[in-house]
Amino acid sequence: MSVTLDIRLKRANKVYHEGEVVAGVIVLVCKETLQHHGISLSMEGLVNLQLSSKSVGVFEAFYNSVKPIQLISSNIEVAKAGKIPGGKTEIPFEFPLLAKTNKVLYETYHGVFVNIQPQKAKVAPNPVTFTITPDTLQNTRERSSLPKFLIRGHLDATNCVISQPLTGEVVVENSDVPIKSIELQLVRVETCGCAEGYARDATEIQNIQIGEGDVCHGLSIPIYMVFPRLFTCPTLETTNFKVEFEVNIVIVLHDDHLITENFPLKLNRV
Repeated sequence: MSVTLDIRLKRANKVYHEGEVVAGVIVLVCKETLQHHGISLSMEGLVNLQLSSKSVGVFEAFYNSVKPIQLISSNIEVAKAGKIPGGKTEIPFEFPLLAKTNKVLYETYHGVFVNIQPQKAKVAPNPVTFTITPDTLQNTRERSSLPKFLIRGHLDATNCVISQPLTGEVVVENSDVPIKSIELQLVRVETCGCAEGYARDATEIQNIQIGEGDVCHGLSIPIYMVFPRLFTCPTLETTNFKVEFEVNIVIVLHDDHLITENFPLKLNRV
């Protein structure tokens, strides 16, 4: 017997806030008559931690002092009549439709996003302007060997609303070496630890090219980056755990020199 089970939510974008009702219908497709004793839907919290090798030792030290982030899974149970025993199967979100035959349960997978209540206070954007030259670069040993260049620009906000794009502009005033590419790199920084020590992991979560080739000098190049919903969240800072974000403006020169300017960001939900 082939049976498929699907959940169709009334809200197309599948984004909810605390206290809202997740409403929809369950569609059961079966070519033959199916007897059952009811259909139940449940949700459970699951712990999913991914640690790098350098973080394992520190995590063991502070494990008992912080609650790990929990992910939500959904269970759909079809209790069949007859001699087949009842049971349940875990259904993590964000997987395609899956139908099982000759089983007690028929599973369907859906991604649902639950946002915490937004802040009511207004967010001050804190814009920043920047000038990049060989003299402003840090962590450079052979500064004298660098080609001469002058790059200016600004970010409209470093204290950002997560539902709004990061905007600004960058201008290449001059460069002795042709430019190969200009990119925006979004980085998530996770820090965890306790008195025994802290571990810091930085992960690139998005890279957007805003200029290709030797761009015109003196021309304003717009900066426009939408924060990815699955990989960003409001900036979080606790005693033992922090989730922060940074954006890098990366200029790649044709002689393989890499110029990077880093800007810390604070993401807010309002």
